Amino acid sequence: MKLNAFKTDLKDILPIRELYLQETNFQIRYNACHERGWTDSYLLTLDDIPVGYGSVHGQQIADRDTVFEFYLMPAFRKYASLVFSELLTASSVTFIECQSNDLLLSARLYEFAGNINSEVMLFADHTVTDHKVPGVVFRRRREEDQLFEHKMEPEGEYILEMNGEIVATGGFLKHYNKPFADLYMEVREDQRRKGLGSFLLQEVKKECYRHGRVPAARCDIKNRASKATLIRAGLKIAGYMLLGRVKKSA
Repeated sequence: MKLNAFKTDLKDILPIRELYLQETNFQIRYNACHERGWTDSYLLTLDDIPVGYGSVHGQQIADRDTVFEFYLMPAFRKYASLVFSELLTASSVTFIECQSNDLLLSARLYEFAGNINSEVMLFADHTVTDHKVPGVVFRRRREEDQLFEHKMEPEGEYILEMNGEIVATGGFLKHYNKPFADLYMEVREDQRRKGLGSFLLQEVKKECYRHGRVPAARCDIKNRASKATLIRAGLKIAGYMLLGRVKKSA
């Protein structure tokens, strides 16, 4: 039995990656890294037959030091550890990073890495909510709208208006794998802790579905306010971003 991991062009792994996306069926945080040219691709073979792929990106964009995707066709998963070891050798990476809901790669993470930690939570849509805030209007942003200074998130295409003033903006980004989209919002500093954020996300979720996308989100694991807002808007924790350093003996 001959196992190999070959560095190749992105186009060579895309057919197998389609299988990965179908099987996982959740938002992939680093999906856009491929199209932005921030990854190295590896074709995984068994006796010269393609059986999977691996993808590497960097903790800094210029580097290629982290395995962040790994997929084997189901019939070959009994060789997962052996094939993954070949990928580590071929790529000479320092880190393994994965989503905890990616069971195949997270198993390799705990087998081949140490010092595992998490800084980011991932969210998936869970339930329909019916929040209402009296006197607050949700609508699409207009060109003439005067927005407040945003410190954390981009200026959104949807807004909350109260007493003629814009008190929050939000929207969804399409850099996740289809059909998923990344929710974001920011509430004006003096209007926080009033339920505006969860109301805004509730309405943005509806717009997201109308555009053929499934809402998803992420936030810093220490950001209790964002976590509470997302959950109150009907999302649930779907996983965590895990990062570990490859063991020297791996």
